[in-house]
Amino acid sequence: MVWRVFRFFLFQLAGAVLGRYLPIGDPRNGMVVGIVLAGALWVLVDLRRGMRLLAWLKEGDTSAPVRVSGLWGEVADRSWRLTRSREKQVSENRDRLNDFLAAIQASPNGVVLLDAQDGIEWCNETAAGHFGFDPQRDVQQHIGNLLRDPGFVAYLNGDDYAGDIVIRGPRSTSSRPVQLAVHLHGYGEGRKLLLSRDVTAVQQAEVMRRDFVANVSHEIRTPLTVLGGFVETLQTLPLNDDERARYLELMAQQARRMQTLVSDLLTLSRLEGSPPPGTNEWVPVSQLMAQCEQDGRDLSQMLVTQSHDMNFLQEGRCDIAGSHSELLSAMTNLVSNAVRYTPAGGTIEVRWQNLADGRAEFSVRDSGPGIAAEHIPRLTERFYRIDRSRSRETGGTGLGLAIVKHVLQRHGAELKIESLLGQGARFSMMFPATRVRQLPA
Repeated sequence: MVWRVFRFFLFQLAGAVLGRYLPIGDPRNGMVVGIVLAGALWVLVDLRRGMRLLAWLKEGDTSAPVRVSGLWGEVADRSWRLTRSREKQVSENRDRLNDFLAAIQASPNGVVLLDAQDGIEWCNETAAGHFGFDPQRDVQQHIGNLLRDPGFVAYLNGDDYAGDIVIRGPRSTSSRPVQLAVHLHGYGEGRKLLLSRDVTAVQQAEVMRRDFVANVSHEIRTPLTVLGGFVETLQTLPLNDDERARYLELMAQQARRMQTLVSDLLTLSRLEGSPPPGTNEWVPVSQLMAQCEQDGRDLSQMLVTQSHDMNFLQEGRCDIAGSHSELLSAMTNLVSNAVRYTPAGGTIEVRWQNLADGRAEFSVRDSGPGIAAEHIPRLTERFYRIDRSRSRETGGTGLGLAIVKHVLQRHGAELKIESLLGQGARFSMMFPATRVRQLPA
């Protein structure tokens, strides 16, 4: 500032010196005119610099500072530095906000920000999927207008947000139910944070757990009741040798049934709790087919007086990648089911064939009573039986096809069921080409 004033006086001094030589008579008058003209010229030059600075500020181009000398140049430089600093800070804050929003977008839970009037300020894609929101169109919409569940409305209007509530998702249908757990958290001045998560699988698992415990209790209670009755009979009634032998045989039958049930439950538990089998262990299909044939014929001779007409065919030689015990369990379960539900003298055909696209198919076809269409989707459920009395008479536990389903899922295979009432049934397992290694004939 001192240098600016000093230069102003120097400029006027130069004007006074030059004004002495103006042809206006008295030199003192010329000096005054020179001083006035020099001051006006100074003001015009300084004003031009100020206008250049003002134009730069109006344009808002902060990529480079305006080139202005003097005091206005210092103002321009300091303004540019301050603006660049503010822009850098804003850019850092924007990046931090974008990172924060990206993290919320990646969250498996739905997140909705509500203002003091319960209007939607922002929501992530997960919440939009849960509630059917449009993240752009529904901004500032009242949450109660979009989510009309009575339980949620009462929860929103209440003051107790200590726990969450479970509501039915807006996109829930009878075939695909959706259950959402919703939790509100207050923050700021009247704002709310709404968190949602899909608990459909948890709810279904809880229902399955209760059903499973109930079914297991029922399945074990029945043979235990029978055993208890037989034991009481043996203890209280005088029986001859034939009656005693008959009761002991019935007791042994019930004991074997419980052993089979426990064995199947342990098999299911092992399948659910162990890692999937790899693709580095190859099992010869010929061994599996031979074991299936032996087990099937032995079971047929034990259950019926007139053995079934059983045919075991293997088209092409190959190995299958996976667990020998699991694959054998799945294959023998299909064969044993066919034996149990096919009348004496009926036909059972077990076939392995390599397909042209590299896949392989194991199928079991029987001439039994067939299965109604409404039962087919539920056959792989645990303890699901079409005819409970028939299943128990033949020693079935109701877990065979559930075991088959788990084994195939672990091997990347698929179970297909084809049946019509009165025309038998065909169960087939389709193995992917990645687990089939065909061998030369």
